[in-house]
Amino acid sequence: MKDSLKPGLTHRHLHRVTADQTVPALYRESDIMQGMPPVFATAFMIGLMEWACVEALAPHLEDGEGSVGAHVDVSHSAATPVGMMVTVDIELLERDGRRLKFAVVARDEVDEIGRGIHQRVLLHWDRFIGRQDKKVAAWRGDG
Repeated sequence: MKDSLKPGLTHRHLHRVTADQTVPALYRESDIMQGMPPVFATAFMIGLMEWACVEALAPHLEDGEGSVGAHVDVSHSAATPVGMMVTVDIELLERDGRRLKFAVVARDEVDEIGRGIHQRVLLHWDRFIGRQDKKVAAWRGDG
């Protein structure tokens, strides 16, 4: 990673909620989930927060570097209907070696809908993929 990656880094990401990002869309095979209201799902909100962090990090990484989510402590305090714009603001609070700690806040066009802390770990994609390949091999009985 580049020396430019320092606490204080901020980023804003905007996203319009679509029907395939609602609670019923999470598990289409679940009758109980299909009965839930068609509002922006918590899982998609957290994914949007991760997206904003990844976007913020991109200019500060070298080729072959990336990050993965390691911890999420986020509240989801208000529902967002399909079609509304969600704005996610992030700030890098801490950098401890490869570990990064972000403050994340999401708002729709009316309310704050979520806030919390998201931690990511910086890594090299080739090493990460190598570990996943070994895991798959062990699962299949090849390793």
